Amino acid sequence: MEPYLKWVEKIDRLSDWSGRIFSYLVYPLVGGVAYEVIARYFFHAPTEWAYDVTYMLYGSIFMLGTAYTLLNKGHIRTDMFYGKWPPQKQGKIDAILYLLLFFPGMIFYLIAGIDYAAHSWATNEKAANSPWMPIIYPFKTVIPVTAAVLTAVIHLQSITHSGMPVFMSLRIRRPKIWGNPSSLLSG
Repeated sequence: MEPYLKWVEKIDRLSDWSGRIFSYLVYPLVGGVAYEVIARYFFHAPTEWAYDVTYMLYGSIFMLGTAYTLLNKGHIRTDMFYGKWPPQKQGKIDAILYLLLFFPGMIFYLIAGIDYAAHSWATNEKAANSPWMPIIYPFKTVIPVTAAVLTAVIHLQSITHSGMPVFMSLRIRRPKIWGNPSSLLSG
């Protein structure tokens, strides 16, 4: 097995593991919303914290789950065109779009996110739009972390997942986690 494929397999396992772990944040999210609804409408006692907790949890779930979504090919595509193309063309289009749109966007997102999070940590930022005023810097740290992880994941996965048909002619072996690559070309 080629050395970089070992890294790809490790990153795929990490993406799968982290997506499954972060999915459990849904339970406190639902619990917070349910508690707020019951407290507000049955006891006329709204909470100060429910809004802040739910938007931070939802934002974290959304951002930290992107690598898992990518691994499972759950991101949006224009299937009316993309699905009709042969796998080789899909791989080429994916590679071009990653290079022209995704990587520049993620680099900007990473740089801006680092600045955004660093400022938040340096000022001990709290949510100003809430009477509860929770600390917000851990939530803002999720932004550059997501950008860094997603950039690394896409960099390695684009070589094999999206670009797999392009590289099939090079006879690159794929780790067992993805199964038989020829099954992607049939059907």
